[in-house]
Amino acid sequence: MTNILVTGGAGYIGSHACKTLAEAGYTPVTYDNLCTGWQEAVQFGPFELGDLTDRDRLDQIFAAYQPAAVMHFAALSQVGESMREPGLYWHNNVAGSLNLMQAAVAAGCLNLVFSSTCATYGDHDNVVLNEASAQQPINAYGSSKRAIEDMLRDFEIAFGLRHVIFRYFNVAGADPDAEVGEFHQPETHIVPLVLDAACGKRDALTIFGTDYDTSDGTCIRDYVHVCDLVEAHVLGLKWLEDDKRSRVFNLGTGKGFSVREVIDAAAMVTGTEVPVLEGARRAGDCTRLVSGSTRAEEELGWTPTRSTLEQMIGDAWRWHQTGHYDK
Repeated sequence: MTNILVTGGAGYIGSHACKTLAEAGYTPVTYDNLCTGWQEAVQFGPFELGDLTDRDRLDQIFAAYQPAAVMHFAALSQVGESMREPGLYWHNNVAGSLNLMQAAVAAGCLNLVFSSTCATYGDHDNVVLNEASAQQPINAYGSSKRAIEDMLRDFEIAFGLRHVIFRYFNVAGADPDAEVGEFHQPETHIVPLVLDAACGKRDALTIFGTDYDTSDGTCIRDYVHVCDLVEAHVLGLKWLEDDKRSRVFNLGTGKGFSVREVIDAAAMVTGTEVPVLEGARRAGDCTRLVSGSTRAEEELGWTPTRSTLEQMIGDAWRWHQTGHYDK
């Protein structure tokens, strides 16, 4: 079977991508330093321990597996941390990705699917964002991802490194079979946090900001089910296999939900009232981020089928109850 190198394949999104790749007939080769990932999540192909900043190790992996393409998820991704320690993000995300691209080119692996983010757009309130929207990131995480996008374009011009860039909105949910799911230490994502509060693993969920210019005062995000998201990545891989041009796609549903709406949906799914605390806004957070994903639908044939709040939270709740990697 065809090998695909999956950087960050032990993480939340990467592990789901590995399962979907395996189901599509590929062999996902996980390359991960386990900084934020979990070896228990690597269930669908070989695992190789390594860091993106280690060029020699990357060269070894490309030589050993001769992957047909790279699916690049590995990155630091906490907005708040990126505001406090931007150097971490430029070193890990940007310098690491540069190393990866150079190793891929040297090995003749010239197809790359890149996990980018809606954070490259910055704060465009009350605007449905499409792929042509101005990129004006307001935190180091978004800036690092935009820089990697720029590098990919330069590497295509110089070396023919073709790419598909996916700009995600908020990813939620879990594998419906509960084989893999979302687990971070520390946890920063709203769905696992609200489920922790619902089941008593934390005293309460803190709402960061209740004075936004929205209907209920809390910020709005576009949530997409992780399984819908990784299906798009396989479509992106096939896009490159068909020798189509490099392309950027937003991945979201085009519909936003407020923090309070997420809390209400979690209460309905779990049958438990979710205790909440109200806190101040966080630096780097914007009011409303909603995707316009018509390009992904029209060109890739991608349609999210699981991305309702009830489905995302229901799948996440099923995974949450397994005890996952904190056993």
